[in-house]
Amino acid sequence: MRRRIFVTGSLLALAAAWGARARAGRRATGAPSGADRLPDGRILVRDAAVAFGTTVSIAAVGDDPGAAAEATAEALDRIRGVDSLMTVYRRDSQVGRLNAEGVLSRPDRHLVRVLEFSKRLSALSDGAFDVTVQPLWRLFVACRAAGRRPSPDEVAAARSLVDWTALEVTPRRVALGRRGMQITLNGVAQGYAADLAMDALRQRGIRDALLDAGELGAEGERQPHRPWTVGIQHPRVHDAVIATVAMDGRFLATSGDYATAFSEDLADHHIFDPRTGRSPPGLSSAAVAAASGMEADGLTKPMMVLELARARALLARFDGAGAIWMDKRGRVVASERMPPGAG
Repeated sequence: MRRRIFVTGSLLALAAAWGARARAGRRATGAPSGADRLPDGRILVRDAAVAFGTTVSIAAVGDDPGAAAEATAEALDRIRGVDSLMTVYRRDSQVGRLNAEGVLSRPDRHLVRVLEFSKRLSALSDGAFDVTVQPLWRLFVACRAAGRRPSPDEVAAARSLVDWTALEVTPRRVALGRRGMQITLNGVAQGYAADLAMDALRQRGIRDALLDAGELGAEGERQPHRPWTVGIQHPRVHDAVIATVAMDGRFLATSGDYATAFSEDLADHHIFDPRTGRSPPGLSSAAVAAASGMEADGLTKPMMVLELARARALLARFDGAGAIWMDKRGRVVASERMPPGAG
């Protein structure tokens, strides 16, 4: 998926290539090889790993390259941990077990935290966000493989299993209220992973960093008076952006109809309106800046689904949250609280 273009030195794009080299260097010498000295004398350390079916990467700045490398390694471990816990693609993950068995005892605290947030967002969005849309995903994947679109009856049958209110979440137990229900956390887990990774960097004394866990997080600046800067991917033009964003300490997430499409015309894609069982027809993409990665990631889905006035009202429920939208005709609208430089 191409959801963001990195403008500031293409740091994270380079991190994927540097990651393997850096880890090999640490094994051989104990020092990071994916590091460069900046004009102010500090060291830029880059590392990357595979999680969520893609490359996740971190660029961190510090005085001690060894300490920065240890911090990025721990942050990447936290991202991989969220992936292994919440992926729908492994039956032995907690989400995989829940989907297979309908109930999960002694759920991991991180899973509980993500599910509790998800239910809150579902309530605030009147069901425009719903982690129980996995039956719709499975239907559209199967029909795409068969070279056809789902019939209205098939969509209705899958949608009958979508109901966030039937998802029970407690610290001791998670349960699906109907036979055949399943969840997916693909719309929120990467943002939560970004939160944990940024916490790891802060705990190890990193004050300036940019990370991509599928969603973006930034701390501090790349260099004094030079913020981390990213571009939001244009949903129709490869290697073009619809906005340049100077990261201001919030997290940034983007969802678009181009990321995973089930039809050539992009009318059917991976973002579903849980209330209709179909993809929302109005928008091509939505990007959200918010105080946490989990908030930014989760909010992009109802931003795609809701009409603009209702979407703005939902944003107002989250301190500091802002959004930018592009519709199917190429028109761009930004809210008041997008980061400086958006638009």
